[in-house]
Amino acid sequence: MTDLYVHRISVVIPVYQGERTLDAVIEELRPLTLGFRTPGGRAGQVGEVILAYDRGPDRSDVVIRRLAAANDWVVPVWLSRNYGQHAATLAGMASSGGEWIITMDEDGQHDPGDIGSLLDAALDAQADLVYADPVNRPPHGALRNTASRTSKRILETVFSGGRATDFHSFRLVLGEIGRSVAAYAGTGVYLDIALGWIASRTATAPVTLRTEGDRRSGYSYRRLFGHFWSMVLTSGTRGLRLVTVTGTIVFVAGILFALYLSIARLAGVVNEPGWTSLMVVLLLGIGVILVALGIIAEYLGIAVSTALGKPAYLIVRDPATGPLAHADRDQVGGAPARTP
Repeated sequence: MTDLYVHRISVVIPVYQGERTLDAVIEELRPLTLGFRTPGGRAGQVGEVILAYDRGPDRSDVVIRRLAAANDWVVPVWLSRNYGQHAATLAGMASSGGEWIITMDEDGQHDPGDIGSLLDAALDAQADLVYADPVNRPPHGALRNTASRTSKRILETVFSGGRATDFHSFRLVLGEIGRSVAAYAGTGVYLDIALGWIASRTATAPVTLRTEGDRRSGYSYRRLFGHFWSMVLTSGTRGLRLVTVTGTIVFVAGILFALYLSIARLAGVVNEPGWTSLMVVLLLGIGVILVALGIIAEYLGIAVSTALGKPAYLIVRDPATGPLAHADRDQVGGAPARTP
């Protein structure tokens, strides 16, 4: 049997309220640091687990220090204040060194045993970004789940937000792409939107989500709406382009209606003194204002893309020499187990 290529993985976990859950998560990841086989027969190994401390309300920092002291593969990253999940994830990505990056939550919903499935999906589809695709309902209320699906669908169809319905915090991304995103992403950028800017191919892998236990979610409906609005603002300039299109339509309609009113006035259909001229000036004026706003919006769109850090290009290594080139499987001895 020939030696298999070992895919080196960095696990990034943003930590906000992990005091009661981090120990269990780290214990589940421990066997993967010794090496594992994916369901498809590939070899992988978790080289480091990065815990990005996002200044939560509990004593997660104490737990992180203890875990880092006991395990040389646990790497703490200390944020100066609470920046939010996506910023903490970006900080962890920037501190990683693996050729693959796995991002997962601190609360135990994501099963580390599914990491192999995500890696298989990436190699089978030659995708540099893979999202977990839950086969069961997320362990939240019906209202929150419905609002999440609806907002992602709106983002995807109206605002051109990429494959928003696939977005999930349990994801696998090529290390060089994840670190590049962390390097250029602007303040407030939505992580998955930024990844979609440069990922050449995206795939999904089926997983089963676990319950959050008795830990209360750190996301209120206000914060969740903030996430949705962040997705809208960072998804691109389609919203600004709608202003231009609307202004052009109103301007053209105003000209046509003004011609109709002028003809109607000459034909004696409209006899109210001053009404025709007032409507013509009003319609044309509104049309000109909206077109002008649309032109300003186009210039603003260029500035927004620059401020968000959307790159004009990204140089990566030859795909034939990177981890995606090592999609070999071990077919000897039947289907391998997920962990050693």
